Order: sequence, then structure tokens, then C-alpha cells
Amino acid sequence: MNFKTISIIGLGYIGLPTAAVFASRSMKVIGVDVNQKTVDTINCGQIHIVEPDLDMVVHAAVAEGYLRATTQPEPADVFLIAVPTPFKGDHDPDLAYIEAASKAISPVLKKGDLVILESTSPVGATEQMAAWMAESRPDLSFPQTRGENSDIRVAYCPERVLPGQVLRELVQNDRVIGGMTSKCSAAAAALYKIFVQGECVITDARTAEMCKLTENSFRDVNIAFANELSIICDKLGINVWELIKLANRHPRVNILQPGPGVGGHCIAVDPWFIVSQAPAEARLIRMAREVNDAKPEWIIEKVKIAVADYLSANPDKTARDVTIACFGLAFKPDIDDLRESPALAISTQLARLHPGELLVVEPHIETLPAALFEHAQLVTVEQAQGRAQIALLLVGHRAFKDQPAEVWKKMSIVDACGISAR
Repeated sequence: MNFKTISIIGLGYIGLPTAAVFASRSMKVIGVDVNQKTVDTINCGQIHIVEPDLDMVVHAAVAEGYLRATTQPEPADVFLIAVPTPFKGDHDPDLAYIEAASKAISPVLKKGDLVILESTSPVGATEQMAAWMAESRPDLSFPQTRGENSDIRVAYCPERVLPGQVLRELVQNDRVIGGMTSKCSAAAAALYKIFVQGECVITDARTAEMCKLTENSFRDVNIAFANELSIICDKLGINVWELIKLANRHPRVNILQPGPGVGGHCIAVDPWFIVSQAPAEARLIRMAREVNDAKPEWIIEKVKIAVADYLSANPDKTARDVTIACFGLAFKPDIDDLRESPALAISTQLARLHPGELLVVEPHIETLPAALFEHAQLVTVEQAQGRAQIALLLVGHRAFKDQPAEVWKKMSIVDACGISAR
């Protein structure tokens, strides 16, 4: 199939690397984003997110004329939609961004175009996207009415990459491709084979949508087990990190690591998509979400206990004299992504609750987010270690793990991610 121009709608953590990889294969790529600053940054050959080696790939793609960004969709042969899919209200999926993207590209669609949804979505979202486009373009036919003979081909292909390793995993990982018809699937598979070295596995759109939700729900359930185990071990006086290391010596046991909760744009959100569509049946998935969502509050209670213990040992002090340092804001180690981050939520709540000084150490950002800007101070590791009486270890950044073990012993430690358990 002849794909001359590819348009990527949404130039975030998935859209921009995908655009860059296509462009690195000498494909003409038009990136579309509603944020003018993002567009300007990319057109200067720079990036607005942190991802290893992405800056070099984008710079080369722009310099060689294969990648260009704009705020308005333009005609292309392929449209990949990679926009956010948050939830609203009582954890109901919010498809507003997908709807907006669908309606934005509709005026420039032409017969033979391929539209692929990559955003993690509830089951049926691809069909809904096709319906929105059909409503906007009654002069074109879509798979839901013309089947294999439709003018526009529509498919779903979820991203499944790890932040910090996106460029490698985009190329090496298998892709699950669900077209609304077999011709839709074949067209999407031909597109991804331009750069994907893994296998392109064909299924239907609904199964592909559920596959992505299943992958993230599986991880969420396993993390919930680890988080629940950490709470139980704390009550029983057992080192959970040592326990998990010992249990994982069993050849068929692989317990994940506990943490302050679960964050990111996928695992903290996607299971709710299943729960929203099958609330009576998704009992374990719902319970895992509730366990993980409750972990930040448990961490905050541990901080309160640490403060009380410090004041008990120093009766001449008050809570205003206690400085707390939060180590890490990102939702996982060694990235700058704060989306749905439990570390950020914990730090923000402590800023409201604690009358004393709050320090934040996050080596991957240059300024604090708005929720913390007036209530905390962004400092270095060394500054925090010299000023804080209590250290709250929230994210296992390499910069923290590389610190000598003796450093952490100088402060009262609340370790939510196992940094001090070495």
C-alpha cells in the first residue's frame, strides 16, 4: 500500500515518538497538536517531553524535512489519533478528545484514507470514532455501513510501550491490530510494518481495545497485591522488600514491587474503563483499583506518625519546626511524567496539611507544578538532605538510589519505594 503522508494527531508521550520513528524511515509526517508552544518547539527541532534519544531523532527528522508540526489537520493518507482518554465523574471514560480529533480530521478526509485510533479506550470507542466521522462526512462511506467496500478504513492499534524505553519498544514490541474489517486490519498492519520489527497480530477492533485494558488491569491487580502486602507487613513488623525478594525465588512466583500507589496515563486509569462497562462483573479489577488508590493516604498517615515521633523525641520543637523532604514527583523512576502520579498527590496533600517547610526533590523537572508552586520548594538532593528531618522516599529515581546508604540514616525515613531497603 502506498502511504505518502502520515498525520499524527496528538504530539505527546506517544504521538511524538511515533511521528519521529515514521519520519526516521523517510516518511513524510505531519504532526498535529492543539498546543502552539508544542508545535513551535517541534518545528525548531526540539522536544517538550523527556524521553531518551528522542531529541536526536526529532532534530534529524525536522532538519531533513520529514517531520513538521501544525495546529490544524491537513490532508494525508493516514491519520493516527493519539490523544488523552481520561475519565470523568465516577470514573466514566471521557472520549471528548477522541471526538474532537475525529471531527477535526473529518474535513480533510478523502477516499482511501486510513484512520487508526491508538489512544487507550473503552470497548466500542473505535466504532464511536467512525460514527463521529461518518456524521461529519456523509459523502464518504465508513466500515459500519459499507463493510469491506468502505471509502475510509478504520482500525484500533493501542500503544504498549514503557516510558524511558519508548523508541526501542515502538520498534521491537508486537502490535495488536484490530480493524473494523479485514481490509482495515490489512491496511493498518502494512503501515506499522514500515518500522515495527515485532509481529503485527490481527484481531477485531473490540478485542484489540479490550486487550490493552486487560494488559494494564493485569498489572494493576498485581501491584495491588504488592501494595496490600506492604501494609500487612508493616503491621506485622516484616520487611516487605526482603519478603518479596525471598518469595520471588519460587520459580512460579513473580510479585511486583509496592509503591506509593499507581500513576501514569494507563494503569491508574484503564481498569476503570472495564469497571464502567461491566460494574457487576469486574469485582477484582475494581478492588485492585481501590487498594492502589488508597495507598497514598496510608503513606500520609505514616508521615504523620514520623512527625509525631520526631516531636516526641524533641519536646522543644513544634510541627512548624519540622522540615519534610519529598523525594520524587513523577509516576515512575527516571522520567518527568507527572500524570496521575501518586507521589505528586501525596506531596500536594502534605503541602496542605503540614505547617512546616516542605521540600521537593525531582531531578527531571525545572519548576514545580501549580499545585505545589506556592507551598513547597524545589531543591537538590544535597539541599534536602542538609535541611530535612524527615525524608519521604516516593520514587526510585537513579539519582536517589545512587546515594550512599548512610545518607538516609541521618533522617527519619518513610520509604514508599524501597530505596533505603538495600
